[in-house]
Amino acid sequence: MKRYLVTRGLTMFGVLMITLLLTISLVGSNMDTILKQGVIYQVRAEITENTTIAQGFNNPEEFEKFVQQKIDERIETLGLDTPWYSPQRLGYTMYKILILDFGNATFLTSDSGSSNVGEIIFEKMPKTILLFTTATIIISIIGIVLGAASSNKIGSKTDRITSTFAVISSSFPVWWIGMLMIFVFAFVYQIFPARATPSIEPDDPGYILALLYHMALPVITIVLIGFGAWAYLVRNFMVGIMQEDFISAKKTIGISRKKIVYSHALRNAAPPIVTILALSLSGSLGGAIITEAVFDWPGMGRLYFEAISVMDLPVIIGSTYILTVLFLVSIFIADLLYGYFDPRVRTSS
Repeated sequence: MKRYLVTRGLTMFGVLMITLLLTISLVGSNMDTILKQGVIYQVRAEITENTTIAQGFNNPEEFEKFVQQKIDERIETLGLDTPWYSPQRLGYTMYKILILDFGNATFLTSDSGSSNVGEIIFEKMPKTILLFTTATIIISIIGIVLGAASSNKIGSKTDRITSTFAVISSSFPVWWIGMLMIFVFAFVYQIFPARATPSIEPDDPGYILALLYHMALPVITIVLIGFGAWAYLVRNFMVGIMQEDFISAKKTIGISRKKIVYSHALRNAAPPIVTILALSLSGSLGGAIITEAVFDWPGMGRLYFEAISVMDLPVIIGSTYILTVLFLVSIFIADLLYGYFDPRVRTSS
């Protein structure tokens, strides 16, 4: 198992490095501008904090010349005066991103007014994880129960309803269902708010409860769209297993059908189910842009949408990197669980 963990960990790290290198290559000179802007911001902040430096100059021109000299020295020290594609620059850029130093946003700020990209992202990320993790857990529980029930009786009423609903729900785009849910439950019946962003400040004691209340409608929408397809996938995974000889043997010796389905058959279907669960969770985090934009949920998706709207490149790059890391982590966890449920996987690696 240790060898399996090391192998998968090194593979994921290699994928992350390749993704990071490709991202830097695509943004190229734009990343160069971001790093230089970060240096300018840092140098000016250091000089501004030391008020005695400014007092030693007779006029603003001399002071600005001094500041520019310090900026040029810092840029030269960091090697930013060389082309962005040089090995030294590529290594430095990858190092800055690896330590989550994305510089400062061009236009966007955090709720506290900070322009630091890391602070902006980590302020939004917990809300996206809260929303989509909650929805994915509910979807998986409902989907597994319904899917297992459908596989138990192929062609039954439950099976036909599940299959039909899976096709119908998967056919509608999330933004359309979201707008319909807002119209019905926010304007017609006025049960939930139209905007998923609480109107009170984050430091208010009642903010958490307000956030959970505003989260209800997006969660219901995501679950409504997703659980049918989940149930259909689980049903198809288990149909073949229900025809296996060991299942027939268990039926013969008198084990209850319910125990066979939800214990023995479901356990054998666990590896692909776990993989789909991990992919669904990471995919939902990456595809949160439309959902969060429709419901105005204050998470990574809406941040991504706003950054693209104003072309705030540091935020776009930082968000892309974080989402890539989350995706790789979820895949790594799925591999570990796959190896746990199916020992053949870890012994063959």
